[in-house]
Amino acid sequence: MWEAPAETIVAGDDPGELPGPWRLMLLGDGSPTRHLRLLTGHPVAVQLIAMAEEPVGQASLGCPREVQELTPPLLRRQVWLSCGGQTLAWAESWWNQDEANQHLQDRNLPIWLSLTQGRSELFREVDGLALVQEPWLEKRFGCSGPFWSRHYRFFRQGRELTVIREVFSPALEEWLGTTPRQPLHLSR
Repeated sequence: MWEAPAETIVAGDDPGELPGPWRLMLLGDGSPTRHLRLLTGHPVAVQLIAMAEEPVGQASLGCPREVQELTPPLLRRQVWLSCGGQTLAWAESWWNQDEANQHLQDRNLPIWLSLTQGRSELFREVDGLALVQEPWLEKRFGCSGPFWSRHYRFFRQGRELTVIREVFSPALEEWLGTTPRQPLHLSR
């Protein structure tokens, strides 16, 4: 429906009328799974939907352009994130297959936990912000969209490790306050 240019997000331009708590959730460099746990008081349950090789050429269809920076062959992982039995987010990530095998040994752990178990340093860069509308998200979230989405990359030692896209349920408004569900006018 709407997408903010990556340059706008990376530059840290003011995201218009997006409320402060939502700015932190969508544009901050903290762990969303950690934020979900802190907000709800419940552990994050990861439901693995799919984890499969991304056919050559498929990675460019409907995915963030940053996925093209990863070294093939690629693996795509999709999950639902829930707290206290309530689905709060859907996420997908793209990985080089060797990196995925090394870092995602327990496929049911949140990525943040998998990547930080060895206390390795990571850098997260938010690349894009969007509003998305999909019937399958509406069905799972139990309400109509559009839904706030972001995508970002994790870097380790200066190179891309993974690209992640997350879509958040409006149920988060219980903790973060209401948010506009129409395109924002980003200030320059």
